[in-house]
Amino acid sequence: MASELLYAGIAAALFFAFWNGFTDAANAISTIVATRVLTPFRAVALSAGGNFLGLYFGGAVAFTIWKGLVDGNLVGPGLVIAALLGGLIYDVITWYLGLPVSETHVLIGSLVGAGLAVGGVAAVQFSSVVNKVILPMVYSPIIAFTAAFLFGSIIVRVFRRWPASRANRYFRGLQLFSSGFFSFSHGSQDGQKAVGLVIAMLVFSGLEPPTISSAPFWVITAVQIALSFGTLFGGWRIVRTMAMRITKLRPYQGFSAETSGALVLVAMAQVGAPISTTHAIATSIMGVGALQRTSAVRWGVARRIVIAWILTLPAAMLFAYCVATLLVFVGVPLTP
Repeated sequence: MASELLYAGIAAALFFAFWNGFTDAANAISTIVATRVLTPFRAVALSAGGNFLGLYFGGAVAFTIWKGLVDGNLVGPGLVIAALLGGLIYDVITWYLGLPVSETHVLIGSLVGAGLAVGGVAAVQFSSVVNKVILPMVYSPIIAFTAAFLFGSIIVRVFRRWPASRANRYFRGLQLFSSGFFSFSHGSQDGQKAVGLVIAMLVFSGLEPPTISSAPFWVITAVQIALSFGTLFGGWRIVRTMAMRITKLRPYQGFSAETSGALVLVAMAQVGAPISTTHAIATSIMGVGALQRTSAVRWGVARRIVIAWILTLPAAMLFAYCVATLLVFVGVPLTP
């Protein structure tokens, strides 16, 4: 039973990586599609390559997911399955509505909810949740918005004498770099979250020592493949929201948004803060949109997105708590 549950848990973690790539493809390609630099298929292919490379970095995020939120001794296959099933319910609802919610906060909320169901309040490391999740959830979008606004302002000032057609051609080329960089940062953040789940289950099952300092190569490779395939399949409902409904983008704005969002993601990955790629790129898009005029941003759409962000943690927590409670009731072992 234990080995079957481990296999099921690893499969669930890899599915999470696939689903993350599927829904969060919008984060990496929305701006480059909106500015018509690449077709959707080519943009997704570029994004898949960047995600693949990014998984070699950001290992601190994996260890935060493993034992920085819930007591690491409880994060085994059963708890992971309960968390991912609970989060998937919320994921499907928001995907159907075309809302770009944060997979990061779906996962974190689900882990906390399942942890509460299994080990009670004592199982959750609330100080770490506040410092590494809730506070970054507040300030990282503000930083991304401000950075994109300032970066775009500098570009406008430096290139103000350039003919619009020439500037657009120049930044269309640069967007190939910035979109790839954002995809790389996405892999270093969201890919590492799935890696953290697999590490936790291996340690829980006694297949890796509790002192493990880096993920096995096969774990990284398996997550890379799942995340990349998910990205290749795309998530076009959310792409339409991110690329076309928040604001109308020009190539220099797309470059500014992607670069600013990626820098925030990479910086946070180095300190083990699992922040949202969705939050980073969406607020960066809003920042460069506001550069023209505040009315250039469709604030009604932005408001719906922000409301979904606020609801994500508690909703995912509730769904995962209910799923974990149900699994315990039917006899699935969720504790050591």
